[in-house]
Amino acid sequence: MLNFILLDAAPAQGGGGMGSILMIVALFAIFYFFMIRPQQKRQKEIKKFRESLGPDSKIVTAGGIFGTIKEVKDTYFVVEIANGVRIRIDKGSVYPSANDANQAAQNNENTANK
Repeated sequence: MLNFILLDAAPAQGGGGMGSILMIVALFAIFYFFMIRPQQKRQKEIKKFRESLGPDSKIVTAGGIFGTIKEVKDTYFVVEIANGVRIRIDKGSVYPSANDANQAAQNNENTANK
C-alpha cells in the first residue's frame, strides 16, 4: 500500500538538468565565501606574522612552548625558553603569544574605528 502511494505522489518530470547545475554552482559559491576564503585570509595573516618575527619577539609554538626568538635562520628559529636553554623550532610551528595576539586585535579595532 505504501509503495502505491509513493508512486502516485511523485510523477516523473523531465528537464531538471539546468536547476541541478544552478544548485551545484550555488553550493560551490556558499562553500567558497563561508569556508575557503576566510581560511585563505587567516593563512595570509599567519604568513605575514611569521615573516615579521625577529630577535626578541615572544612566540608560542604549536606544541605550547612559550619563548623568545634569539636567532632567525632560513627555515627555523632559535628560541630561548629559559635562561640559557635554547631550542630550534621550525618556522611553520610558530604562532604569536596570547598577549601579542590580543594587542594586535585591539590595534586593528582602533584603526577600524577611526
